[in-house]
Parts: sequence; structure tokens; C-alpha cells
Amino acid sequence: MNFEFSDDQQAIKRTAREFLDARYRLEVVRELAGSDRGFTDEQWAAIGELGWPGVILPEAYGGLGLGAVELIVIEEELGYALAPTPLLSTISAALLLVAAGSDEQRRRWLEPIAAGETRATLALYDAGQPWAPDASRLVADAGGTLTGTKVAVPDAAGCDVLVIAGAGGRHFLVESGAPGVEITPEASLDPTRRLYRVELEGVPAEPLAEDRGTAVELAYATIATALAAESVGVGQRTMEMAVAYAKERTQFDRPIGSYQAVSHQCAQMLLEIEGSRSLTYGAAWALDHDPAGAVRAASMAKAYAGDAGWRVSGSALQVHGGIGFTWEHDLHFFLKRAIANAHVFGEGQWHRERVFALAAV
Repeated sequence: MNFEFSDDQQAIKRTAREFLDARYRLEVVRELAGSDRGFTDEQWAAIGELGWPGVILPEAYGGLGLGAVELIVIEEELGYALAPTPLLSTISAALLLVAAGSDEQRRRWLEPIAAGETRATLALYDAGQPWAPDASRLVADAGGTLTGTKVAVPDAAGCDVLVIAGAGGRHFLVESGAPGVEITPEASLDPTRRLYRVELEGVPAEPLAEDRGTAVELAYATIATALAAESVGVGQRTMEMAVAYAKERTQFDRPIGSYQAVSHQCAQMLLEIEGSRSLTYGAAWALDHDPAGAVRAASMAKAYAGDAGWRVSGSALQVHGGIGFTWEHDLHFFLKRAIANAHVFGEGQWHRERVFALAAV
């Protein structure tokens, strides 16, 4: 069985690397991290022209009709570039629409999303509630309106529609400009990804038409795998930065990479990144070809790659020594993204427990 990328997938990866290298140099990332929105309309338009918002969406709704493998190819490169973009939040919401929306809901929202004309996000976390795909206690009242608070909602201020996670695994559509919706910025560890608090006060909410449990579960597994791929990209980039520094920085007239304490640390980085990459690619393949094993594979990838991402970034910072701890160096941006990715959509411990539970079934 051949698990190498196809020619088309290789072309997607090459195009993504070239595009992101040109538009998201680290000085641009730093500038965007300090801006109000965290991205520009011009950058989003360019991403839309590439078709990335619709990469995994069905062709019937304007998407490219590709699979999870193509999505993680792009996500890995986004992590490598540390690109600040609302792409993942938009795709996350779109995946829930594909999984649980009616044909009318899909047609109304997925076609403009795939075209890059509409941005969306998934509001998952209730204030004070722990992570779980079905942990929300938010319910619609008799009039079909929602009242409650969602926290850590990515890119909410720049979106047009929110998919709101509710109690019992239900989901609702809420337009960001609807009466009763208040969106305020929240402090975020990762300055390259904006988080917001969304207050809902008697907001008209449209329930997604169908509660397809398995489809929704696979949608969340796809999001977790995409985050794992992003962590792989972050780890790869920080490892390369560490190796390059270890070759040029000298101590006692020798490159520091020639000392075992440093070379062994770099070797451990490589081991963890390659392990993360294998698990992530395997999970993406399972999402496309083996749905029965995909949820477990996604949790394995998210647990390992999420933890490896911040460990590798932290080790890279150690290799850089004192300069790595300064604000002027770019490493801290990667480390913060890696730590944030490790926590969102389930920490490693949660996913490891899930792997154990699914293995026992």
C-alpha cells in the first residue's frame, strides 16, 4: 500500500509553501499579531482565490470536493508559516454544516464560504465548562432563541455567521450581526489567533436540521486532525530554526551542534516531529478511507502532535539560549501557537483517554 502523496497533493503542498513564503514572512506575522483583526481582507481574498476555504467541501456546494489529506497538507504549511488567518475557524464551522445542516442551509452558507465570500466560526466552549464535543448546556427557549455565553471563539469579530454548539450535541446557526449578539475580544496566549467572548441575549437561532451523530463526530475528528497537522508544521519550522542556529553558533571555537547535549536534543525533536507527522497523515487517510477507525486515529494524532508541538518548540528555544527568550526573536510566537493548539479541541490527556475508551469497545 502506497501512502505517499499523489502528484496533485504534492502540487498543493508546493503551492501552499510558495504562497505562504511570499505573503506571510515572519515580519508580516509579527505585524499582524499586533493589529486589531489579525489578518487583512487582501490576504483572505488571495486565500479564497486558491480555493482553500472549500478544499474539503462537496462540489455540490461550490467546494473542491477533496479530502482530509488535502486539508492537512495545507494546514501543515499554515503551521510552518505561522500564518494568522481565519481559514481553520471557517472550515471548522463549514464541516459542522456539512455534517448536520439541511440541503437549504448548506446551499445558503457553504457556497459563499467555499468562494471565500463568507467567513464563519465555531463557538464551542461555554463559560466555565470543560472541553468535550457535547459538553455545552446551551439550549434554545420555546421561541427558538439562545441566551448564554461562549468563550474562546476564534475569529468571531471577523465572521459573518457562527455555528453555536448546544446541549445534547445540537448546533445552531446565528448571524454575527443579529440583535442580541455581543462580541468582545479576549486575552489569548497566541497573539496570531484572535479569540473572542460571544454574549447571546435572546438571539434568534436556526437549529441545524439534522443531528447526525456519526457525521458530527467525524467533523470534530477532522478539525482535531487539522490542528495536529498545524502543530506538525510549527514543530518542523522550530526544529529547522534550532538546527540552523546550532550550526552557526559557536562555543569554544566549535559549533554548539557538535556537543552531544545539543545534538541529542535536536535528534529528539526530529523523532517527535516524524512521529507526529505519521500519526497525522494516518488519521487524515482514515478520515478519507476508513471512517470506522478515523475518530480513534484523530485522537491519537491530536494527543501526540499537540504535545510534541510545544515540546519541540520549547526545546528549540532552549537550543537558542538567552536570545530565544527575547521578544525580538520569533520563536516565542511559534511556542505560543503550539501550546494553544495543544489545549484547544481537547488536551492530550482527554484524547488519550478517548483512545483507550474506543479501543475497549
